[in-house]
Amino acid sequence: MGHKFAELAFTPKVKVAQEQHGSRRAYSRMEAGEDHHDVLGPNEAGFIAARDSFYMATVSETGWPYIQHRGGPVGFVRVLDDKTIGFADFRGNRQYVSVGNLQTEDRVSLYPNRARLKILGRARVVDANDKETLHRLSMPQYEAQVERGILISIDAFDWNCPQHITPRFTLAEIEEATAPLRQRIAELEEALQLKAQDTL
Repeated sequence: MGHKFAELAFTPKVKVAQEQHGSRRAYSRMEAGEDHHDVLGPNEAGFIAARDSFYMATVSETGWPYIQHRGGPVGFVRVLDDKTIGFADFRGNRQYVSVGNLQTEDRVSLYPNRARLKILGRARVVDANDKETLHRLSMPQYEAQVERGILISIDAFDWNCPQHITPRFTLAEIEEATAPLRQRIAELEEALQLKAQDTL
């Protein structure tokens, strides 16, 4: 079929909309050739391993979509192999909407970061009895209660452009970007103090 993300996302009604708006011809080329975009490569694995948050969409048994933020230290999402990722599910507000949704529908969609690596897959909840898997997903240095693990088998992924997505930066990214400026300010303040002392 070619591009696995297109195979799953481009339903007949999506293709009709693409045709109506003039993009169908371009996207039909994605669907040609050998299967691809269903096995994580080094770029995808590196991108996922560097994340400190993402959004996960599930669907309720009554058909309602639900998107929930998941976060933790950088690296809390683990690439277990080229078709599987997983993460420790830390205790939050205890509504368990995503966990409940996964009991009847295992399909999920993940959206991490502005660069938008979109992932379609099937999720499985790992309970506290599976100590080996939870150990692989654990982050001992992060003080949060792990209630369960979530494993996601990758069906397809797609990189998307960041157009119309407002950039967001973590505190660590801001501190790194402004470190040279803060260093220069400190140097100038020190020079001013020395100059002021010389004039006394």
